[in-house]
Amino acid sequence: MEVAVLVLLVSFLILLALNVPISVSIGAATVLTMLCTIDFDPAMITMAQRMASGIDSFALLAIPFFIFSGMLMGSGGIARRIIDFAKVLVGMLPGGLAFVNIISCTLFGSISGSAVAATSAIGGFMIPSMTKAGYDKNFNTAVTVASSTTGLLIPPSNILIVFSLASGGVSIAALFIAGYLPGLLLALGLMMVCGLWAKAKGYPVGEKPTLKEAFEKTIDAVPSLFLIFIVIGGIISGFFTATEASAIAVLYSLLLSCVVYKEVKLNQLPALLTKSVETTAIVMFLIAASSAMSWIMSYQNIPQTISQALITLSDNPLLILLTINLILLAVGAFMDMTPAVLIFTPIFLPVVVELGMSPLQFGIVMILNLCIGLCTPPVGSVLFVGASISKTSITALIRPLLPMYLMMFVVLALVTLVPAISEFLPRALGLIE
Repeated sequence: MEVAVLVLLVSFLILLALNVPISVSIGAATVLTMLCTIDFDPAMITMAQRMASGIDSFALLAIPFFIFSGMLMGSGGIARRIIDFAKVLVGMLPGGLAFVNIISCTLFGSISGSAVAATSAIGGFMIPSMTKAGYDKNFNTAVTVASSTTGLLIPPSNILIVFSLASGGVSIAALFIAGYLPGLLLALGLMMVCGLWAKAKGYPVGEKPTLKEAFEKTIDAVPSLFLIFIVIGGIISGFFTATEASAIAVLYSLLLSCVVYKEVKLNQLPALLTKSVETTAIVMFLIAASSAMSWIMSYQNIPQTISQALITLSDNPLLILLTINLILLAVGAFMDMTPAVLIFTPIFLPVVVELGMSPLQFGIVMILNLCIGLCTPPVGSVLFVGASISKTSITALIRPLLPMYLMMFVVLALVTLVPAISEFLPRALGLIE
């Protein structure tokens, strides 16, 4: 076992250091590890079987549908309407444009299910708008980067579907509902930080909209926001499953973008479909390779060994939970969310269950940890997208991000220590006992 673990770890780290794509790194490291204990032919057959079985899941059909619906929303004028609606709500407050940015990223991220999409769609408009209004460019970018991750906690979220698969069947509907309070708590925490920062820097206050303007912007945004009620309402009421809801989301987004708003033309659909297929292929290959790595780790009893080591680490459950959070924060800073969830869920889930934490709560804790990783160097994808949009450096973003990191850690601690934050809504709706 020791040799296999060493081969897995060293080969994976070397491939990452050589800038090999993470999915290829995972697959290659898995094959090399298999060859340490299994003959070549059985190893190759096993690798193929495990990759195929890893994506042989009805629940995973939701991912390509949600990806395509997100593409339609990003091109269909939905982001602009959400921004206008957010301005009506909070644009007149001190630091109002920062609040608009956070609310817009939260709403668009939850509708599209993608932090990168939220950063691109909202940041592309809000960062220059805030800069023109007198806000600091690095602060504007930091706000966008931090707040775009909140949408991964609020459904529909592809990564929550992946966690359901990795955990062995935690209800997707329960996970979707469980993410609401943590996601909103994170958004409110970031608004608090931005409000204090804006007051200290003396940033300008936006104009209060007239009643007519507020009414028009709200009515214009209602069809976009209604998607959330269709998807989540349908799942909770039992009209359709999460996978079926993803197909409904595509139909509704298509209707909204092509017929109601008329901002996506029919001749643009092939390009959007092609881009969606490319993104889906990347995600599915990641899931397949990560599933194979999870299998070889289980075959070598690595999760059981690590779990036992963590349990014997201390008699204090809080220390063990702190250790797990620190590990996940470190993992999130270096690894994409999908493989991180697939690889580390089987390792840590038995530990937290033995400590009394429900799989549902752990799913939210894990995703929140990895969300923080998306906006931290050296590999945070959202951080790099934000920097490229605003044409600034990663180093320049760290200072305004520091108080936001601190707030994210506070929210993470609350979600870890208070089960009700994750479990209250699912329990109230009868999704868990």
